[in-house]
Amino acid sequence: MQALKDARKLIERRPDSEAARTFAALVMALESEDVYPLVDLYLLDYDDFGLALALLAEWRLDRYYTKKAVLLDLSAQVVQKAGECADPTALAGSGS
Repeated sequence: MQALKDARKLIERRPDSEAARTFAALVMALESEDVYPLVDLYLLDYDDFGLALALLAEWRLDRYYTKKAVLLDLSAQVVQKAGECADPTALAGSGS
């Protein structure tokens, strides 16, 4: 349960950081049961890598629905924001 909370705090504190985007993408992949590139975890610093492993272990327990829901919602926002920033057409269509 602590890893879920720590991941949420990391994403809240630094939503534009590479670590936050990595955690957000990991959470979204876990929730959707989609494929996730493990190599992205190796790019994290040592402490964040340990947090990612703890997050995986807690996620597997699948008992902490409310904490997962908060983390999932926050992760969806970060992933959506990153996608909007990467999509050059998003800016072009915003003036209408």
